[in-house]
Amino acid sequence: MLPIKDTVRSWSFPWVNWGLIVTNVLVFLWMVGLGPEAELVVRRFGLTPAYVVGSGDPGVFVQFLTAMFLHGGWAHLFSNMLALYIFGDNVEDRLGSGRYLIFYLLSGIAASVVHIALFPHSTVPMVGASGAISGVLAAYVLMFPTARVITLIPVFFLPLFVEIPALFYIGGWFVSQLLNGFATIVTGVGAFGGVAWWAHVGGFVAGALMLPAFRARTYRRRVYRDEYFPW
Repeated sequence: MLPIKDTVRSWSFPWVNWGLIVTNVLVFLWMVGLGPEAELVVRRFGLTPAYVVGSGDPGVFVQFLTAMFLHGGWAHLFSNMLALYIFGDNVEDRLGSGRYLIFYLLSGIAASVVHIALFPHSTVPMVGASGAISGVLAAYVLMFPTARVITLIPVFFLPLFVEIPALFYIGGWFVSQLLNGFATIVTGVGAFGGVAWWAHVGGFVAGALMLPAFRARTYRRRVYRDEYFPW
């Protein structure tokens, strides 16, 4: 099941959202060009819980930001950027570009904090924009509860396009993160299956909690068919 687009119209061009997508792609292409040396970049700029907790160097906290722009592979990058492309423009549209950028970065930082709090001794570097994007997903589903996501479902090698309520799509995704997160608690592995599940959960919850403070109060009022309570 591959999401293609949502049914919510944006009223402004998402400059920040596209800037984030382009930056992530360019950083990844740069890493690909490094070859085997890319692992050194991940070690230096990825977020390693044990190093953050045990280091007395204030500079280590820069990794909370740099880790958001590193990805572990093409699939990792594609899935994150696709989600950001589909849902990020609408969130930026309602929050405003400046608020959206701060909201995005704080969601990513909160995601990392949750992961470190649960697995402070992990020596596996955490990379990716997933935590920040999780916050964006939370904001999206709260602001557009009646929106729908057009998804591609292959049926016997034939493409089938289906509209799924965003509430079910994102809600189902969040439940899957929780279930996998609990699996990491049981196994004691911070990144079960190579994914920092609790970072996703932390970013999502942080995004939901921060949204009321970030929504643009001066935004022009319209009646939106895709919202229960237009802001």
